[in-house]
Amino acid sequence: MNRIPEIIAALPKYDIDAMLLTGAVNRRWATGFPSSAGVLVVTPTESVFVIDSRYVENAKAQITGARVIEIETNKPYTEIINKVLEENKVQTLGFEDSVMTQAAYAEYQKKLKAELIPAGELMDILRQSKNEMELSCIKKAQEITDKAFAQAIERITPGMTEKELAAEIVYHLLKNGGEKTSFDPIVISGSRSSVPHGTPGDYPLSGFVVIDFGAVYRGYCSDMTRTIAVGTVTDEMRRVYDTVLEAQLAGCRAAKAGIVGRDLDQVARSVIEAAGYGAYFKHGLGHSLGLEVHESLRAAPTENRVLPAGTVVSIEPGIYLPGQFGVRIEDLVYLTETGAENLTKSPKELIVL
Repeated sequence: MNRIPEIIAALPKYDIDAMLLTGAVNRRWATGFPSSAGVLVVTPTESVFVIDSRYVENAKAQITGARVIEIETNKPYTEIINKVLEENKVQTLGFEDSVMTQAAYAEYQKKLKAELIPAGELMDILRQSKNEMELSCIKKAQEITDKAFAQAIERITPGMTEKELAAEIVYHLLKNGGEKTSFDPIVISGSRSSVPHGTPGDYPLSGFVVIDFGAVYRGYCSDMTRTIAVGTVTDEMRRVYDTVLEAQLAGCRAAKAGIVGRDLDQVARSVIEAAGYGAYFKHGLGHSLGLEVHESLRAAPTENRVLPAGTVVSIEPGIYLPGQFGVRIEDLVYLTETGAENLTKSPKELIVL
């Protein structure tokens, strides 16, 4: 994969001569090559990937859009970067201001012979719309996640704890082809389920069980939440579940390219408010994802940006009654001009065990 031409095409918009990528995620997006170290310098005339001996052989074999240079152990990256800047007459150099640490910025500013210009937005915007390869990876990650969910809930037995179910989920994600989890699974039950991002504990499963998890496939993430019930379901529990499901379905129907993030959020939020539970839905409706499980766009009350075609976004309303229980249902949708393709296939009808 070579996305470097897209970066080059965006340079004039940010009035920069070149772009410096130091973040692992953006380096991978640009080149298709994963590494924990290295820098990529993108100029209109030449792009250079600087990497140490641990990765250089694979980098040379896999990277097609940039010249790969091995850095010697006793030399700083800035020495090679400056040579590239000089050879390509770079005076203004964009950098990932939302990624680079202050310490790294101070070091680069001191040693590089170019003016550093904040340009993290350039990469954020380029990564918003997924191409066919990216979409296929997210679909596969979600397929693995759906399969793991079906297998894991079959393993639930009386007395099983939150931690044990979380372990089953991780096992099945990896067994079905996931590289790793996209985040530590959330498995919380009973009165603890009212905490949206609680940590699994040594508590037997009971009442509502909120299960939020995802897989990584070829670097791309999935994310899904289902709420199941273990034991008796009261009338109020059923009412809350049905309200969240109605809101989630409304959000899925409204999702399409061109909608403003806050407007999509409001579609689902209005359903919950009309049912009298508005005060108990305190997070946004969803977020975009790709190489990161949380990327830059949101479906939230504070999101004033348009969600473009090709964005993959979660639709995950929830209601959380403190000290009682919580419910969240989450799907991933791929936005098109005419609507949204739902990538999540797991059933949403309440499963009672």
